[in-house]
Amino acid sequence: MMMATTSFDDDARYLGVIERDKSLDGVFWYGVRTTGVFCKPSCGARVPNRKNVSYFGAIVDATTAGFRACKRCRPASIDVNVHVEVITSVCRWIDETIAFDAPVPSLHCLAQRTGFSPFHLHRIFKSAVGVTPRAYGAGVRARRMREQLAIGDTVSEAIVNAGYSSSSRFYERAVQRMGMTVRRAQGGGLGETVRFAVGETSLGSVLVAATDKGVCSIQFGNDPDDLIHALERRFSNAELVGDDENFTRVVSTVVAFVEAPRNGLDLPLDIRGTAFQERVWLALRNIPAGRTMTYTQLAAAIGQPTAVRAVASACAANEIAMAIPCHRIIRASGALSGYRWGVERKSHILQREGVLLGDG
Repeated sequence: MMMATTSFDDDARYLGVIERDKSLDGVFWYGVRTTGVFCKPSCGARVPNRKNVSYFGAIVDATTAGFRACKRCRPASIDVNVHVEVITSVCRWIDETIAFDAPVPSLHCLAQRTGFSPFHLHRIFKSAVGVTPRAYGAGVRARRMREQLAIGDTVSEAIVNAGYSSSSRFYERAVQRMGMTVRRAQGGGLGETVRFAVGETSLGSVLVAATDKGVCSIQFGNDPDDLIHALERRFSNAELVGDDENFTRVVSTVVAFVEAPRNGLDLPLDIRGTAFQERVWLALRNIPAGRTMTYTQLAAAIGQPTAVRAVASACAANEIAMAIPCHRIIRASGALSGYRWGVERKSHILQREGVLLGDG
């Protein structure tokens, strides 16, 4: 556990400045009165004379005192990699608390356990994970709700087992948090009708599935049976309808899109994910054919420049190949990053869109 900020005296703070201790970045900032600049403890600038140093628990305190940000260390920036162990611990505490049907710990409580101020913990957590601790806890609880419904609990039992304080609080946000109504979520899509078919393309078999709302799945594979079994697991209690003549046009449209992706796909989508995932998927859909981005650029595009790992996870969770074009994400070097449906397929798709691939 990190030492509480309040336990630091000026001797400990100055020692951290001398040692350029990155683990103290965000725990406090220091200003140099002779230059009027404030820095992070890890700043590589020359160590100032101790008598000229002032310490601050927040950036706003430093700016209010008249100091300007150092252009070298950029004290308002956050290196989340320094705090990855703390962030992982916070996620684990939230997971464990919800597993025991207790309320999500307050930000103040989590901050006390880490030794950070609530403001700083909120900031680094959101930068790394993409959502606030409270939103992360709500997502965990919603996932538990889906799991409880899928194993056959009644709605009232699932609400209790997922740790919601009342049924009214759950129903307020059921669709927002779960991506579907309670009835649709219960038992793996109970009450839904999902039409599907498998087509053949030059990239292999492609399964297309749709609800009344729109296409909910486009999956590539080498074995049609494996694709169908995966769909059955995902919608274990939905009514799955195959070989529907009325669905032929949808499948034909998708197959044509696979072969000529620059033409686009003019079909409605039934997109299901967390609020953060949907922000990432929307940003992906805004990347035009023939263009690529890195995970870092995509994170910046949604206003979460340090949530690179969370963005990568959202890309990996995409269930709608090509229509949500996670294939347009590459490494900073220009090399292809991983792809759920195979890097070779990714390469072919990008070439069809006119992307010139280097050796990376």
